[in-house]
This record gives sequence, C-alpha cells and structure tokens, in this order.
Amino acid sequence: MRVGIVGGGIAGLTAAYDLAGAGQEVILWEAQEQLGGLASGFRDGGWEWPLDRFYHHLFASDRAARELSREVGAEVFFRRPETVIWHRDTMEPFDSPAAVLRFSHLGLPEKLRAGLVVLYLRLLRDWRPLEGVRAEEWLRRTMGTRAYEVLWQPLFEGKFGEGYREVNMAWFWARISKRTKALGYYVGGFQAFADRLGEAVVSRGGCVQVGSRVREVRALAGGGYAVQVDGSSVEVDRVIVTVGPQAALAILPGLPGEYSEQLRRLRSLGAMTVVLALDRPLTRGSYWVNLPKRVFPFLALVEHTSYIERSHYGGDHLVYLGDYLPEDHPHFQMSKDELLEVYLPAVRRINPAFERSWVRKSWLFREREAQPFTPLHHSRSIPPLRTPLRGLYLASMSQVYPWDRGTNYAVEIGHEVARAVLEDG
Repeated sequence: MRVGIVGGGIAGLTAAYDLAGAGQEVILWEAQEQLGGLASGFRDGGWEWPLDRFYHHLFASDRAARELSREVGAEVFFRRPETVIWHRDTMEPFDSPAAVLRFSHLGLPEKLRAGLVVLYLRLLRDWRPLEGVRAEEWLRRTMGTRAYEVLWQPLFEGKFGEGYREVNMAWFWARISKRTKALGYYVGGFQAFADRLGEAVVSRGGCVQVGSRVREVRALAGGGYAVQVDGSSVEVDRVIVTVGPQAALAILPGLPGEYSEQLRRLRSLGAMTVVLALDRPLTRGSYWVNLPKRVFPFLALVEHTSYIERSHYGGDHLVYLGDYLPEDHPHFQMSKDELLEVYLPAVRRINPAFERSWVRKSWLFREREAQPFTPLHHSRSIPPLRTPLRGLYLASMSQVYPWDRGTNYAVEIGHEVARAVLEDG
C-alpha cells in the first residue's frame, strides 16, 4: 500500500515508522520546516541543544515512548527536579511524602486525607466509573474542601478556564496514576527524538517532506485518495491524518456528516508559552511552579535550567511562562511585547528582585487545539481511528482519552493507527 500521513508530530512519525517497517510505501507531510509538532524545538545562537517550544518531560511510566526511543537511538535520562506550589506568596514543594508533611498550608489531618485519596487513585485500575462524576465534586467530597482548593482547584482553573467544573474525574485519575517523581528528558531535547524518528522512517524507505502543507484530502472514485500538497496532487491508497479535529475538518470536505459532527463537537484549548532567556536564575532551584490563575496571568512557571544544565544553552537561564487558553482569549491574540507587559510584573511576584534587565531575549509560541477538554462521559464523544471512509484514519491527541496529551500517548496512538491500517489491508 501507498500510505500518506498528514502531520509530522510524534504520532504521525510513529505510524510512518511502523508502516515503513512493515514494507509499506510511506509519504509523510509536515507543514513546518522541522518535525515534532508540539514537541518541536528552536535554537538560539550559542546553544548546543535546541529548546522545546513547549515544556516537556517523560515520566518513568511512559513505556511506549521509552521503548521507541531505544529503538531509534534517542537517549533519555531521568532526574528528580523540584515541583512547588505557590500559595499566599510562598512556594513550597509538594512532590514527595517528606515535602507533603512539611507543607505549611494544610494541617496534618488534611494532608493525610489528601495523601490517602491520591494513593487510592494510583491503585485504582478501572477509570470508567469516574468519567460520570465531575472532578471538582469528587475531590471536594473525598479530599476535603480546603485541600482541594489549595492543591488542585488552581490547576483546574488554569488548565480549563471557566469550564473547569465540567471536567470529569477520569481525566484527573489519568494524571495521578501515571505521574512519577522522576522526569525524563532527551539528550538534545525532544527535537532530537523527533529527528531520530524521522531519520529512522527514511532509513526504512519512507519519504518525509517538511515545509509541505496538506490543503485537502479527497476520495477518488476508483478508490484511494488525492492529497493536495501546496500546488501538487499526490495519489495514495490510504491516508492517516494526525492533526487536531478542527484542522482535520478543514482538509477533509468529504467526511460523512455524523463523523464530522463528532469532530466538530470536540473542544480544545490553545497552548501558549513565553520563553525568557535570563542572565541569572529566577527561583532557588525550582523546576515547576504551579500558580493560581486568580493571581497570575499564566498557569505555570517552568525554570528549565533548574532541570537541565544551562551549559547546553550558552549559559542562559531559561524560563517558560505557560498557559492554556481559549483561542478567542485576548492573550491569545496579543503580540509578544504586549504579553511581556502583562507577564513580567507577575514574574516579580515569584522573585521580588527580578528586573526586566535580566531578560537577554524572549520568544512567543502558540498552538491551536493543544489541550483537549473532557466533560462527563467523554468516551462517548471520541471518534474512532477508522473513519466511515475506507482507508481514511484520524489519530490526534483528542483521541488518547482518558490520558492527557503527551509524547507517550502520541507514540501509543501512532502504533495503534498503524496496526489498524495493516489489519484493514
């Protein structure tokens, strides 16, 4: 079979790798000039490694990504950086049993109760009953109102905005059940993994084309598909589309109505990061700072060089200011300079000594359809990988539920859609 794959993120690359390894003729198109999708990076002068546009790490439990990384020769190492919670102008760790016991904003009975709930969720195997319950209601009832409001409500508000009360408990279970203290990173950043995966596809006989935007995919009367790539048309037997649901609708005009409606109903938020290169550290060694959106104009502050040595980045201290937003939010429309005017005063709350003169350089990155929204009984809304059109498949981060978006689940769904193509013949 000749298989066309739309999108050179980790899911598309994984599917291409498997199909090319099974002897199929594979053509992969990526609109950007580099592979990786949401995992792609960028480079500044004097940097040894590229930096991810959006902060990334693996968990020790991310088996699919780790196995594929070994296969293609992408080296992963693990560390235990510090994660802290900002509450009432203090930042305290809450990422180990000892840190939980020292946490000053909850009493001992509240901390023990919260710990037992987390332990229960980590041991629970069947998530399905939880998707019929709102996460806020379940956590308030089991963990207690104060513990929920201090520990988890800021996460929900920041991640999902005004609709955070609609998020189901299965989404939260998935985050807790897979999370590990040890966090993994690639030598050369996540871009190195994407590049190694692309090279492996080519070594298996596949064709990888960057800077090639797919405009439309149409079924041919005699079978197969015509893929419009910029100014040319390419005929293939099968097509895998790995972009988000709304982007897929834009290039698939022939999708049957019911399946199209399923895609149209899926909701996502956009992701946005402002990256700062500083001449000195911002925090006292903290990697990830969870922030309340009621106080800060962004969801998380991630000091990458508290986790990875700054020697790989020309000595810069690198800080992400990250957020998830509806695509019609004013911040999603602002220029980088406009956002800096909003963001930098808030950075001073993290470190009162911070001055704008610390900033050597800054960057702004945005992506649509980055964070799927998961209301009650969301599994009923997930469209299958096989569309009603024979030989046309969709595989996106909106279909990895109950898992949250992530590199490991991109690898898993890439394997899954490749198996479907081979099974269908």
